[in-house]
This record gives sequence, C-alpha cells and structure tokens, in this order.
Amino acid sequence: NSTETPVKEKHARRIILGTHREKGAYTFWSYALGFPLASSSILSWKFCHVLHKVLRDGHRNVLQDCMRHHSSLVEIGKLWAHLHDKYGQLVALYTKLLCTKMEFHVKHMEIPPNLEATDEVLERTAGTDINNVFQLTVEVFDYMDTELRLAETVLRQLNTSIAISTLTSGQCRLAPLIQVIQDCSHLYHFTVKLLFKLHACLPADTLQGHRDRFHDQFHSLKTFFNKARDMLYFKRLIQIPKLPDVRTQSDGGEQMDIFDQTFGPPNGGFDDRDLQIESLKRDLELLRAELERVKAEAQRYITQLKSQINSLEAELEEQRAQKQRALVENEQLRMELEAMRRRNAEYDSLQTTFIEAEKRAQATEQRYNKLKEKHTELVTSHAELLRKSADTVKMLSATQQTQDEVERTKQQLSFEVDRIKQEADMKLEEQKFEMEKLRRELEEKLAEISRIKATLQSSEQVSVHTSMTALQAEKERLMRSVSEKEAELSSLRQAAQVQQSSLQQERERNSRELGELQGKLQDKASQEELLKQKLLEEQFALLQGTVTEAENIIQDAVAKLDDPLHIRCTSSPDYLVSRAESTLTSIDKLKKGHAEYLTNMNDAGALLRALTQFSHLAADTIVNGSATAHMAPTDHADKLTENCRTCATESLQFLKDLKTKITLQKADPAFIRVIVQKILHLGQELRPKSMDIRQDELGDLVDKEMAATSAAIEEAVRRIDEMMNQARKDTSGMKLEVNERILNSCTDLMKAIRMLVVASTDLQKEIVEGGRGAATIKEFYARNSRWTEGLISAAKAVGWGATEMVESADKVVLHTGKYEELIVCSHEIAASTAQLVAASKVKADRNSKKLSTLQQASRLVNEMAANVVASTKTGQEHLEEKDTMDFSGMSLIKLKKEEMESQHITLLSIYTVFLL
Repeated sequence: NSTETPVKEKHARRIILGTHREKGAYTFWSYALGFPLASSSILSWKFCHVLHKVLRDGHRNVLQDCMRHHSSLVEIGKLWAHLHDKYGQLVALYTKLLCTKMEFHVKHMEIPPNLEATDEVLERTAGTDINNVFQLTVEVFDYMDTELRLAETVLRQLNTSIAISTLTSGQCRLAPLIQVIQDCSHLYHFTVKLLFKLHACLPADTLQGHRDRFHDQFHSLKTFFNKARDMLYFKRLIQIPKLPDVRTQSDGGEQMDIFDQTFGPPNGGFDDRDLQIESLKRDLELLRAELERVKAEAQRYITQLKSQINSLEAELEEQRAQKQRALVENEQLRMELEAMRRRNAEYDSLQTTFIEAEKRAQATEQRYNKLKEKHTELVTSHAELLRKSADTVKMLSATQQTQDEVERTKQQLSFEVDRIKQEADMKLEEQKFEMEKLRRELEEKLAEISRIKATLQSSEQVSVHTSMTALQAEKERLMRSVSEKEAELSSLRQAAQVQQSSLQQERERNSRELGELQGKLQDKASQEELLKQKLLEEQFALLQGTVTEAENIIQDAVAKLDDPLHIRCTSSPDYLVSRAESTLTSIDKLKKGHAEYLTNMNDAGALLRALTQFSHLAADTIVNGSATAHMAPTDHADKLTENCRTCATESLQFLKDLKTKITLQKADPAFIRVIVQKILHLGQELRPKSMDIRQDELGDLVDKEMAATSAAIEEAVRRIDEMMNQARKDTSGMKLEVNERILNSCTDLMKAIRMLVVASTDLQKEIVEGGRGAATIKEFYARNSRWTEGLISAAKAVGWGATEMVESADKVVLHTGKYEELIVCSHEIAASTAQLVAASKVKADRNSKKLSTLQQASRLVNEMAANVVASTKTGQEHLEEKDTMDFSGMSLIKLKKEEMESQHITLLSIYTVFLL
C-alpha cells in the first residue's frame, strides 16, 4: 500500500521464499509491473526496499530476472528524479543503487548479491592482473558511493531523535538502511583487502587518488554508522559494527594502516535475531514434521512385516498339514499295495499265462492315454493359435493391407486346425473303437478262462487231453490276436507321431509368420507415433513463437502508455470504436481457433492466424485508446487508460496460459472480451454529441458555434477589461503590476484567438465555395458530416477554453485561485485552437492564401499562450520573493507548505516547457 509505514517482514519473507520455490523472480516482476509506481513515491520507495531484500536473500536466478527489467527501474528513477518530492528524491537514489548493484554482480558473478564472499573468492575475482584489481577497486568505490549517498540523504531528511525513529513515518524511511548497513560492511572489507593488494604492487603516488577516495568514504561510513548506532530503531534490529581509526606513518609517505580486526569478519557483524529465531523455528517445525513422517513410515513398515509374518506362518502350518496328509495317504497306498501283492501271489500258474496279454492291454491303454494327451495339447495349441490370431487382428487393424493378410492367415490357420482336428478326432475315434473292442475281447477271454478253470476243477478227470488241446489252440489264437492288435497300435502310433510332427512344424511356421507380421506392425506403429509426436512438438513450438511475438507486440503497446512522446498523439473516438469492434471479432476467431487446436493438436494453423490478428488489433486498440484519452475529459480519460492497461494485463495473462501445456486447456479470452467491450462503450460515449443532430441542421450549427465562439471571446475580452479596472482600484504596487501584466497577456491571447477564428471562418467559406459545386452550403456540410462535426467540436472547445481562462484569471486577481490553473487554461486554449486549425485545414488547398493566414494566426496564438505562461510565472516569482523576505512570523509547517508549493510550481513549469 501507499501508506507511510515500513514494509512488514513477513510479507518480504514470503516473497523471498516464493523466489526459492519457483527458482526465480518472474512472478514477483509480473505483479510489480502492474503497480502504479509512477503515481506514488512512497509505494516506489517500498518497492525498492523489497527488491533490495529479494536481491540479497532471494534465489540465485533472481539477479538475471531483475536484469531483464533494468530499463524499467531506470525509467522509474528518471521520473522521480525530475519531481521535487522528498520520497521522490529517495526513490531516484535507491533505483540508482539497485541498478549499480545489479550491474556489479552481473559483471562479477562469483560475488553473490548478499556480498557474503570469502577472501579466496575475492582473490579469485580480482585475479593476478593489477589492471583488473585496479578496475575492481574503482567499481567497489562506486558501489559504496551509491550506498552512502542514499544513507546520507535519508538521515538528512530525518531528525535523528528517538521520537522520530520510533514513528511509522520515520521507520518507513529508515527500514531500507538495514540492508545498506549490511552491504556497506562487506564493501568496506572488500575495499581494505583490495587496497592492501594494490599497495603491495604499485607505488603510493599512483594510488593517491584511491587513498583520498577511501579516506572520504571511510569518514562518511563512520559518520553514518555512528548516527545509526544512536537510533533506537537500529538497536532493536541490527548490531552496527565499529570502524577502526586511521593512522599515518612517517616512512616516506602517508600509509593507511586499517585494523579491520575490530571490525570482525563480514559474515559475523550482524545479529538479526528476529530472522534467526524465525529461521530456527521453521527448521524445528520441518524437523518435527520429518520425524513424524519417518515414525509413521516405520510403523507402516512394521505393520506390513507383521502381516507378512502372519501370512507366512499360516502358509507354513498349511504345508505341515498337507505333509501330514500326504504321509497318511502314502501309508494307505503302501498297505493297499501289500494287499494287492498278496492277492497276486495267490494266482496260480494258469493266470500267469494271461499276464502278458494284460500287460499288452495296459500298454495299449497307456498309448491311448498318450494319444488323448496329444489330442488335448492339439486342442490347447489350437485355442492358443486362435487367441494369438485375435491379438494379431487387433494389432494389425491400423492398415487395411495388413489386416487382409492377417485375415487370410487366420482363415488358413483355422482351416488347417479344423482339418487336423477332424483327422485327429477320426483317428482317436478309431483307436477308441479298437481299444473298446480289444477290452471286450479280453473280458470275454477272461470270463472264458474262468469258466474253463471251473470246468477243469469240476471235471479234472474227464477229457483232460481234449481240453488241454483246445486250451492250447485258444491260447495260440489269442496270442495271434494280441500280436495283430499290437501291430495296429504301433502303426496308429507312428501315424499319430507323423501327424503331430506336421502339426508342430505348421505351428512353428505360423508362429514365425505371426512374429514377423507383429514386428513389422510394431515398427510401423512406433514410426507413426514418432512422426505424430514430432508433429505435435513442431505445432506447439510454432504456437510458442507466435505467443512470444504477440507478447512483444502487447508489451510494446503498453510501453507507449507511459511514453512521454506519446502524450502528443491523439485519436478520434470513432477510430477507437472501429478498432475495438475489430478486436472483438478477432477474439471470437481466437476462441474458435483455440477450441480447434485443443480438439486436434496436429494443426495449430487456425490458432496461429487468429493469435497474430488478435495481437495486432489489441495493441492498436490499446495505443488508440491512450491517444483518445489525451483529448477526453478527466474521468473518461482515467477510465479509458485504466481499461487499456487492464486489457494489456489480461491479454498477457492469456498468452502466458498458452505457453505451457498445463495451462493451455484453461486459457480463456473471455476477460479480454469484457475489457474491450468497456473500451468500446467509452469510445461510443466520447463521440461528439452532434451525431444526434440531423444532417440538414449541421450547416446552421456550424455558423451558430462559430458565432458563439466569437461571442465568448468578445465576452472574455470585456471581462478582462473589467478585471483590469477593478484591479487598479483595489491593488497597488507590485501586485498591481503583476495583475496588469497577467491580464494584458490574457487580452493579447484573446485577440489572437479572435483573429484565428476569423481566419478559420474565411477558410471554411473558401472550402465550401470551392467544393460544393451545384449543391447548397447545407448540402455540402451534410455530405461532409464528419468534417463538419470536427469543426463544431473544435469551436465549442475554443469557446469553453476562453470562458475557463477568464474564470481562472479572475480568481488569480482576487487571490482565490492558483497561478497554475491559469497556466493550465492557457495550454488548454492552445490545444483547442490547434484542434480548430487542424479541422479547418483538412480540406483546404495547400496554395490557399487564407490557409497561410490561418497558420500565421495559429503561430500567434501559441506565442500569446507562451506569454501568458511566462507572465504568470514571472508574477508568481516576484510575489513569492516579496513574501519570503520575512520568515520570522511563519511557522515550520507553513514553511514546509510554501516549499512544497514552490516545488509543485517548478514541476508545472517543466511540464509547460515540455509541452511548448
């Protein structure tokens, strides 16, 4: 804020922490550029204080960010250097100090902005070349000079009593001296080290200039430290070091023996207890938070480990139970095996005859099981091939040609798999049928053997020979049958192996083909992805380049708002309205282009075109808005200028959002549209009100306004004569002489304006007669309505200016007004007559004699206006010299008031000379 209070430490600390968080001062400067620094010297003083803190304690990138705004800081210093304001003088010195500080540290990057550099760093910076040491010493001297000049100016403006240093107004001025004291202590240390280095290499005569300059700086610094040490304000915040005495020796020249041991190291000269306590508190809080986080993390790990131990114990118990069950089952199986062995041992010799057949049946069953497993594997491989085929179809869907190949491959694979499956099913069915047939025959033979055994037991003695022969024949027949079945099974097994081998080869071939196709597809997909990513990056890079150019255009337009050379530029409300309407149209296109770019980021063409058009139109609107404000009333001018600045701020914010991919989505030009609509509305309000008049009445209105202007001028001359007569009656001496001189100059100005109005009227008649042809005068005025409206507006402005000047002159004579108001009125009349001349000569012939007469009258008006300013200033100075001869009866407050008024008058005089 602009109140006369010191900067709060917590606010500065928050800004410094912000620079470390974002690793720079971009945000700080983005807000600082929006502050009205040119209108408030106290606000500028506080800004310089905060900037000094940021440079000393901020992030190391702060210096580079501040150097980008070096010119802005210089402009602020130049502005306040011309204004006779106490804070303005301090701001000018402070900006010069900050610029010197930034330039020094940019040149010597090894020395940090807080100047906390060791002697080794200083030695490395100075180098071994004595010329570099000499130049570095000069730069340190200049650095120290700017610091001491600011400190001396602040202390000179303040009373060094305790009461002043404890007031907020005094603390507001004294607060930046804390950083000055810190800088000066380090600079003093650097100077001593460098002087010792120079004395070791150069003779004393060569360094006499350095010695004298150091002597002056030493005494100034010591005086500054002594004054600051006596102030209560500094005793609570900083420990001010004591400087050593300067002694001379008589060994052939004056040698300075500087005992900086009493001064102490540059890093330990200060005890900023509040900052240290706050820093320790923050560190303690961070350590506590870190400890709590570590404890929570350890507890979480302990809980996880306990849960893992419990789960492992449960798994161990389960495995133990499974092991116990397995042991029981093994024991049962062993018992069953023993029982089976006992039962098998009971078979007689007849049963051993069929063991071979049973073994062959078991072998046949095993082969059947193997064939069944192979069939299951084929089914599984078929399902796997189907899944791989489906995955391949999904991956190859990008291109139609690859998809067709995959479809053909899929159909072939499906056909082959179906054919193999059918063949395998047929073979398996046949084998199954054969196995069932063999099993039935085996069962029949076993049953027959059982019957034979029973028959043998019942009738052992009957037909033994015949039965044995039959049994032997049946045995041979069964053996032949088993051999035939084994041969068939062997052939079937070979056929199955051949089929399995062919299936394996086909599957491997299909796998290779699928792998090759998949590799090609992945290569193509990766290539397309790279191309797409490259396209996106190129489009975004084009967008960034366009955004940067747009920012430069907008910033250039904003710079013209504060450019003194732009003050003379004017524009019409009609042109401003047309520019604002075009800008609104470009904002719609910009919003549409932004939406299209978000939908398809491969093409930023629409957004780039809209962005280029918007930047130019927005800058044109801002510049013409400021130019229109120069001719507008005060309220409208302030609103229009403020809206132009807001339009620039919102535009730059929108462009900033377009710079990063994170904020690109939320970028919205809606706020810009609202501000441009406000500018459009103000432009419409500033249009001449004669637009509402019918065009057939414009001709009569021109004559009426010119006649009214002439009448106003005549009335002004009459009133000035009356004021002259009244002044001669009421005043005498110096005041009468001053009043007569001012009123005579006002009368001469009115006569010159009357001649100008007459010359303008004659030129208008010539223009109308030469350009209307067969049309009437009213028709000519109606056909050229814009030109006519300009004449009407200019004539009204001249008449109004004459009336206001008379009122101001009357107040000056009666000592109820200020001389500055009369000076301002003379400038306004000069501007109004210039507008009338411009409006009159738009359609005039360049070789017209009446045009030259009008131009001579215009120059005469400017001379008379300058005479009014000069006579007013001269009279004011004479009266002030007379009034200031005796100061015995004036109080301190009245003296300060008179001093401020004199400074204000000097400022207005400079402004007047600049306008003329």
